[in-house]
Amino acid sequence: MSGRPEPLFPLFAGLETLPGVGPKTAQLFPQLRVEAPRDLLFTLPQSGIDRALRRSVKDAPLPGTVTVAVTIGTHQPPRNKGGAYRIHVTDAETSFQLVYFHARGDYWKRQLPEESRRVVSGRVELFDGIPQMVHPDHAVAEEEAGDIPAFEPVYPLTSGITQKLMYKATRAALDLIPDMPEWIDPNQKSQSGWPDFADAAIAAHSPQSLNDLSAASVARERLAYDELLAHQITLALARQTERHKPGRATTGDGALQKRVLSALPYKPTGAQTRAIAEITQGMAGSQRMNRLLQGDVGAGKTLVAFMALLRAVEGGGQGVLMAPTEILARQHLQALQPLAETAGVVLEILTGRDKGSERQAKLTALQRGDIQLLVGTHAVFQADVAFADLRLAIVDEQHRFGVRQRLELGQKGQRADVLVMTATPIPRSLALAQYGDMDVSVLDEKPPGRQPIKTALVSTDRIDEVIDRLRAAIAEGRQCYWVCPLVEESEISDLIAAEDRFKRLRAVLGEGVVGLVHGQMPPAEKDAAMRAFQQAQTQVLVATTVIEVGVDVPNATIMVVERAETFGLAQLHQLRGRVGRGQGASTCLLMFQTPLSETGRHRLEVLRGTEDGFAIAEADLKMRGTGDLIGTAQSGVPRFRVADLEKQAGLMAVAQSDARKLLGDDPKLHSDRGQAARLLLWLMRQDEAIRLISVG
Repeated sequence: MSGRPEPLFPLFAGLETLPGVGPKTAQLFPQLRVEAPRDLLFTLPQSGIDRALRRSVKDAPLPGTVTVAVTIGTHQPPRNKGGAYRIHVTDAETSFQLVYFHARGDYWKRQLPEESRRVVSGRVELFDGIPQMVHPDHAVAEEEAGDIPAFEPVYPLTSGITQKLMYKATRAALDLIPDMPEWIDPNQKSQSGWPDFADAAIAAHSPQSLNDLSAASVARERLAYDELLAHQITLALARQTERHKPGRATTGDGALQKRVLSALPYKPTGAQTRAIAEITQGMAGSQRMNRLLQGDVGAGKTLVAFMALLRAVEGGGQGVLMAPTEILARQHLQALQPLAETAGVVLEILTGRDKGSERQAKLTALQRGDIQLLVGTHAVFQADVAFADLRLAIVDEQHRFGVRQRLELGQKGQRADVLVMTATPIPRSLALAQYGDMDVSVLDEKPPGRQPIKTALVSTDRIDEVIDRLRAAIAEGRQCYWVCPLVEESEISDLIAAEDRFKRLRAVLGEGVVGLVHGQMPPAEKDAAMRAFQQAQTQVLVATTVIEVGVDVPNATIMVVERAETFGLAQLHQLRGRVGRGQGASTCLLMFQTPLSETGRHRLEVLRGTEDGFAIAEADLKMRGTGDLIGTAQSGVPRFRVADLEKQAGLMAVAQSDARKLLGDDPKLHSDRGQAARLLLWLMRQDEAIRLISVG
């Protein structure tokens, strides 16, 4: 796959190759994410203006855009400099005025002579009962009326680029589309009634009515599918490359797993049992496992992960569990230690804190195979860390490990299976966009014995009542989290907000009762504050959102979130999941500032109404859109130009199965349809995929 196919050259040429685009204008286009003519194809009109010819402005809904044939009447030049130049005109039923500002000399007399006929189009408003069209968009001779589109597309603009220029540039880009073979499965295409690519692009840029602007119109749907298909082919190629790496078949007699399961005080849920079976089966295959374990807050991912680690030991190898922070790594250690003792396996921890001879001793034991299971932070990536026989790497993702780290970890055990855990329930369409290269196991049931959490909405005006309630809970020996609002301007002001709240609560509740933890603290201080809270030396922990992931303090039964309306739903759901982990009944108080907007109230009520993370994530996606949901910057979810993940989740699923089937039938993309798919990848700028094909 040596380089871009020649038919696509013009679409990837400089913008100044388009008529009307000079070097200066070409520099403005990147503001619209347009670097080449190809990008204009996917910059679709965002609305349209109805310019169908009417008889008269009389029955037109005003203010509004009207297109009408008129006879030009008297001209009324401005009385003072810079005033309005008025031209009286009559249509079939009434008279009105055209108004121009900054008129020069007798320019309009020459352009629009009295008694001549013109078709004018523009926005008409009533002033003192007289309809006026200020600066008509079009004023042409009757025989040229055909030049005014009956429905004119309106494009997104940036300063220096006009609608006229966009219209002209997009038409020129459409002319550059070469003859292209079809990459969509023929059955899929005919079933959906989709046009060919070129026809779809032309139709999407030439809407005939508002309906043609909707995501559901066949032309737009086809282009959206092309984007999703290219993305899913890329993920499927990555998955295929990953899969073709020979793995190690890890099988075991299940003795260690049985020992732990029979010692548990409860039975695993159906979802846990199913996930354990899927992972055990994945590890037994000769190809490398690459699986995502997705579970809601408190769905029992830890047990599933531990069962997988035991399988690695049963198979005669080692397993590692990676956490994003030191405190979470220690917490995994605390949770797993009793299970490891039951199973009789050696479990150790390795973090940045390990230094000198102690660290050396651990490394030696690891390399000899004396340590069977390792829990660690990214310190596990360091070059001097070597395993005797690493079979399984589990990454506790929390969105902080990118694909690159997943691969690095896999390299530690040349052929280790990889399991990624995420505690954020992700709507299916997003999971497909972000983790489409992986197989997925979902935990969607809560283990028995988890207490439901009562969620209440309270306005900030009632903060004193909330503090009284904390005081009572502390007197009963309970602990509480207090999460401070996210202050947009900067992390510094987050800090001020947290410190102010800390001082106020300390003044009211007493010295030594309240701890503080925020993102700007040195890690050691943060750990110390968290540890003090875990060991119940402090009763209230004031925090910025650093505590949303994974912290486990069973005795904490109250979660207060200040300015809850500023948080995302998924984030609030994560925060709420920090309580309700012990025997006591738990409460989550969402404090909001009045007045609360309609959507703000609706979002908080969704949260009050359900504890199902998947339902919440779907609602969040509908209300906020993809980008906000997971902070697109670090999420790895691509930005699509036409496809809309919220509204077109179904298309994404179809694209995934189609891409996997295409590569299953034709792994090297050599068939006719495979060659067409290569062209699609070039067209969609999927450089990653192209590299994978050329390497493969």
